[in-house]
Amino acid sequence: MRGYKKSKLADELGFRSNFEVIVNQQLIDSGVPFSYEGPMNKVNFVRPAANRTYLADFLLSNGIIIEAKGRFTTEDRKKHCLIKEQHPILDIRFLFTNARKKLRKGSKTTYAQWCDKIGFLYAQKFVPKEWIEFKRPKKELEEIKRILRG
Repeated sequence: MRGYKKSKLADELGFRSNFEVIVNQQLIDSGVPFSYEGPMNKVNFVRPAANRTYLADFLLSNGIIIEAKGRFTTEDRKKHCLIKEQHPILDIRFLFTNARKKLRKGSKTTYAQWCDKIGFLYAQKFVPKEWIEFKRPKKELEEIKRILRG
C-alpha cells in the first residue's frame, strides 16, 4: 500500500487523509455506529502552560477513540502522552498505515514499539473486529462521555 497523502477526493469528502477515507469506509461496512471528528470526539487536555483541545479522528459508540496515522510525529506522541496522563480512562487506540515504521530517521524504535512502551493499543491498516465488537461497562462509558463533553 502506498503512502496516504491527502488527495482531492479526501478533501472533497471532508477527511484529512486518504487513510481516513479508507478507515471510514471500513467502519461503515462493519455496521458499527461511529462519528468522525464530531462534537463528541473532542478531548480537552492541558499542555504545560496552555489549554488545548484534541479532536479525535473516530469515536466508536463503545467509547474507543481511533486515531488513524500515516505519520506519527514527535508532537503527536507528546500530545497523546499528556492526554493519557490527564485522562487515563480514555481508550485511545492507534491505527497505523505501517506500525513497523521508525519514529524518525535513524531511530531503532517503531510506532508499534512506542505504543507498547507507553501502553496504547494499535493495529495496522484495518480496524480490528475486536475493537468494533468491544463492550464497555455502562458506568465507564458514561464517564468517557462526560470527559468528551468537556
